[in-house]
Formats: sequence, C-alpha cells, structure tokens
Amino acid sequence: MTRGAEHRGGTEEQVVLLLAGTADLAVGVLGSAVAAVRGLLRRSDTVELAAQAQQDLVARGRLALDRYAAVPPAHLEVLARHTLARRTADDA
Repeated sequence: MTRGAEHRGGTEEQVVLLLAGTADLAVGVLGSAVAAVRGLLRRSDTVELAAQAQQDLVARGRLALDRYAAVPPAHLEVLARHTLARRTADDA
C-alpha cells in the first residue's frame, strides 16, 4: 500500500503535494525543452528551420482565425437562398 493510500492528509498537505507534483512536472518539461533547443542549435540548417517554423505558425494562425472568427451564415438566410434557387429552377 502506498503512503497516499494509507494516510489522507489535511487540505494543507494536499496543496503542498499538488504544488510539489506540479513543480516536478515543470522541471521535467523544462529539461526536455532545453534538450530540444540544444539539439536545434547543433543543426547546420537552423535559419531554414526557423523560417519553416515561422511559416507553419502563420499558417496555423490563419486556420485558427478562420475556424473561430468566421461567422457562419444565418440558418434562415440559407433556407431562403435554397427556396429562391428552387423557385428560379422551377420557373425556367
């Protein structure tokens, strides 16, 4: 049985454990990020890689704005256009 299963501490202990776990996770992520940056700095095509990353970020930004900023057409307006198109097709 683990220590956590044996003893359910007070709120303060839970907060301390939560903060310690979060700090440990942050240190692990930071260590991975530093290793990745070191690997990138060793590459000979760093400038081209940075340019590609910038282009990718711009493309992702455009997609995100298109997804969230674009307002879909009003439902009733779409129905009205379909009705108008049918009437025009029936008259022809």
